[in-house]
Amino acid sequence: MQQEILEFDVIIVGAGPAGLATAIHLAKRCEEAKLSPRIAVLEKGAMIGAHILSGAVIDPSGLEELIPEWKTQGIPLETAVTRDRFCYLSSNKAYSLPLPSLMRNEGCYIASLGKICQWLANYAQNLGVQIFSGFAATELLFDHHQRVCGVATGEMGRDKEGKPTAQFQGGVKLKASYTVIAEGARGSLAKQVIQSFNLDEGSDPQTYALGFKEIWEVPATQHQPGLVMHSVGWPLNNSTYGGSFLYHYQEDNRAKIAIGFAVGLDYKNPYLDPFCEFQRFKTHPAIKPLLMGADRIAYGARVITEGGLQSIPRCAFPGGLLVGCSAGFMNVPRLKGSHNAIKSGIAAANAIFAEFKAGKNDSLLGTYAHLLTKSAVYTELRRVRNIRPAFAYFGLIGGMLYGFIDMVLLRGRAPWTFHNKRLDHTTLSTVSEVTPIEYPTPDGVLTFDKLSSIHLANLNHSENQPCHLVLGDQKIPLKINYERYASPETRYCPAGVYEIIQDEKGNPRLQINAANCIYCKACDIKDITQNINWVPPQGGEGPNYQGM
Repeated sequence: MQQEILEFDVIIVGAGPAGLATAIHLAKRCEEAKLSPRIAVLEKGAMIGAHILSGAVIDPSGLEELIPEWKTQGIPLETAVTRDRFCYLSSNKAYSLPLPSLMRNEGCYIASLGKICQWLANYAQNLGVQIFSGFAATELLFDHHQRVCGVATGEMGRDKEGKPTAQFQGGVKLKASYTVIAEGARGSLAKQVIQSFNLDEGSDPQTYALGFKEIWEVPATQHQPGLVMHSVGWPLNNSTYGGSFLYHYQEDNRAKIAIGFAVGLDYKNPYLDPFCEFQRFKTHPAIKPLLMGADRIAYGARVITEGGLQSIPRCAFPGGLLVGCSAGFMNVPRLKGSHNAIKSGIAAANAIFAEFKAGKNDSLLGTYAHLLTKSAVYTELRRVRNIRPAFAYFGLIGGMLYGFIDMVLLRGRAPWTFHNKRLDHTTLSTVSEVTPIEYPTPDGVLTFDKLSSIHLANLNHSENQPCHLVLGDQKIPLKINYERYASPETRYCPAGVYEIIQDEKGNPRLQINAANCIYCKACDIKDITQNINWVPPQGGEGPNYQGM
């Protein structure tokens, strides 16, 4: 079938902070220079912000660069951080720890990153940027020089067998001089472009954590507006990286707490269930009183890039750029990435604008790399580059001691650099080497199961479409995952997508409940043999997060 072709100067895939910052800054610079490029942003979610999930404590330094007058423009940053607290949790106590200056949150705001992206999208449209929601970019386009020249969107309206239905719509080819990949952590096109151009050659492997977030509306007596609390320790053991956050904020004149938990996907025990560890965390004596009598109103999960500076690939390729968490600009100790995402988008826009002004398209690679290495993004990430690898080397206690030495005594200026060469999917022990973990039954008040939780993610999936969780080999889930590792995909998935059930003869088989998927990407990362490939479903589907 002949595909419709649309022509643009710049295509940006992803309407998160990095993609929207690229569009805004490029449009502003071109407007000042009296240039009129055609800039388009593609967003696979049904609306802007539908797939955005972040803590989020916002460092406004990125906004300061992007929109210097942001404070007078009505951007939804309502709650300033008033107090930081960092704790180590034992099973029944919380011990306050000193907070290194590199982790403090003075001048930051607690907010919904999804709402900020909606505001930024409206700002971009007022500058003439075209934004298309509900369109999933599924394929890179290459010209005869093997230069990326755009993307193609996925087809819609095929049934489970791949046959077109009465609602069938073909994909669209969007061609452009420059393609900016801004999909967030573990984006499907970012995977393709990194592999196609070997962009990660010479870098450490990217590593990830699986992050969870719930929003609770709480009684005023349990609310401390502006309090930011992080913790490490219980319920995770010394060999498992992870931690929590609690952010107290006001929204629409309502007292809310954003509570979250992250587990490094380099964990070893296949019986570990990150979702259940999050639920256990809420029962801690220091946490439970904050949520009693409160209502849980939202839930979601998403992977977070954790490799840091050593894991950032080359961010420019023939015809385009990687920005934001597609490249991995997350500051792990601060648990922040949106400000660096915005700054990387500004650098990308400046690199593209320089080519517009010069009337050529062959200097992009060097320009963007130079702008990034000279930016505050690289300065910030260099100072904390050893923190996450230290936890991989030394465990929780050793990693905390090293973090104190590096961030407090050396102030991020250590003359050495740690490297972590392990891929997350290689770290699991077999069932014969570990002890199973028993988790308590959820009480439905403070702790919950996965299926009742994904209801709060406002999922929308057509059941009758090809499965977007593609198995390379249908035999591996039983021959390897089930027999040697007790099917860890049934536990690390935060939405109950993977399930081992018995067939009519009593034999186990893997059932994939694709309609439950909340696009966290954990399976694409943690699957032992990399047999699961996450590809975008139909555009406009998946979670529709509200205020996350």
